[in-house]
Amino acid sequence: MGLQIYFLRHGETAFSLKGGFCGDLDLDLTEYGQEMASAFAQAYANTPWKAVFVSPMKRTVATAQPLCQATGLEMQIRDGLREMSFGSWEEKSRDMVKSEYLEDYIRWMTEPAWNSPTGGGETAVDVANRAMPVIAEIEETCLDGPVLVVSHKTTIRVILCQLLGVDLGRYRDRIDCPAASLSTVMFDVHGPMLQKLGDRTYMPAHLQERVGT
Repeated sequence: MGLQIYFLRHGETAFSLKGGFCGDLDLDLTEYGQEMASAFAQAYANTPWKAVFVSPMKRTVATAQPLCQATGLEMQIRDGLREMSFGSWEEKSRDMVKSEYLEDYIRWMTEPAWNSPTGGGETAVDVANRAMPVIAEIEETCLDGPVLVVSHKTTIRVILCQLLGVDLGRYRDRIDCPAASLSTVMFDVHGPMLQKLGDRTYMPAHLQERVGT
């Protein structure tokens, strides 16, 4: 069968619903976010998972928890899967950031691969440099079968760009990743192949309608 990695973004949080910069903020899922996590577990509990790799943030752990409880698999926590750090922009809306840090914001929007948010935030290259070793670990230790990676919007998009040969500076323009969406990549002799992107059809309609950011 070969290695197949399922990339699951965490369920809905207050920030994924309303927008704004949330990287280092360690938020809980909303009630609907918890429903999304449960819906995923119900839909994929019978998948023959080889392993589950999870970002250490509360929102990703809570998203993975129902599936791990249903399957008996232990989460493998990896710091490299955490969300991009937005530095001084954390907790702020885009309008606030544009008002307070306009020049930095323009640079970041123009080329996020190499320009970081103000105040010690990460670039897309920084995210790739810590996230891709986790993918390499999975490739080395899980030679076949499906592996679940539960992570974050920016981190998943950056990983997918790296795997598919897409310019990191275009991760926002090329990859969609709504809350609790699932993307899958198959690894074979020709390299990584995207099989599914941003899928949310496993969840009930009332949850699919809650797209957010």
